Amino acid sequence: MKNGSERETTPEAAQAPGGPAVPVGDGEQSGTRRRVARSILGHGPSTAAELADRLGLTQAAVRRHLDALVADGLVEPRDKRVYGSRGRGRPAKVFAITDRGRDAFDQAYDELAVEALHWIERGAGGGARGEAAVLAFARARAEAQAEAYGRFLEGVPPGERAGALARALSHHGYAATVRPAPAAAGEQLCQHHCPVAHAAARFPQLCDAETEVFSRLLGSHVQRLATLAHGDGVCTTFVPAPEHAAGRREASPPAAGGAPGDPQVPQDPPPGPTTTDSTTAPPRIAGRNPA
Repeated sequence: MKNGSERETTPEAAQAPGGPAVPVGDGEQSGTRRRVARSILGHGPSTAAELADRLGLTQAAVRRHLDALVADGLVEPRDKRVYGSRGRGRPAKVFAITDRGRDAFDQAYDELAVEALHWIERGAGGGARGEAAVLAFARARAEAQAEAYGRFLEGVPPGERAGALARALSHHGYAATVRPAPAAAGEQLCQHHCPVAHAAARFPQLCDAETEVFSRLLGSHVQRLATLAHGDGVCTTFVPAPEHAAGRREASPPAAGGAPGDPQVPQDPPPGPTTTDSTTAPPRIAGRNPA
């Protein structure tokens, strides 16, 4: 129920998991402001009306906090993408978390992770050997994650596995959701947060290994369309519907398009091999969306 109260009682509003609280001031107002920022982080770009519904606040209260978050550089307004025919009037504004806002939530150990991966790369001799060594580490890390995620997928029908994987990812701090893919037979698995985004920007093997695990857990070839590590507003992975999965197993990832954070639509793949071995990095599966 909406009301004008902005009292903050939930402990997660005081500090986001894995990192410092969002630096937006002190007291009751800052607690609600953290809730607004955290809701955008967890659900992706949102309108003031959507935030008000989720948080039980008035739209006027939400807009006041959004103004403060925009002024602090923690969120930014964008025009909402509209698919199909658009009604009359100006498009609604959505508010998306910025890199600064995402950094305020965590990545406290990112510098250490980058240094450790550099050490692995140098220790293997650099070059192709170094890249292969980092990939081996990334795959080992992803395997450990897959074991944890797999518990969420046990006994889940194929058509519901993407949703189960999103719940597993959210449980481990990735703020994941699933939504229908526009104009395509499948779904989009969206990760609105990544605790290792900075490390993945330097070492894309982390994204490559994660996508391999998604494909195996879901029993389908999946396509990574966008990543936070490459400056997109959300990590987006296309998961074909079960009845279409077999026909997409040999597909290569499409080029991403649209504004950062917007849904992406997989395109017809170009011909060419897509198989990889255990010693070479797979083809890069993440690229920055043009603004």
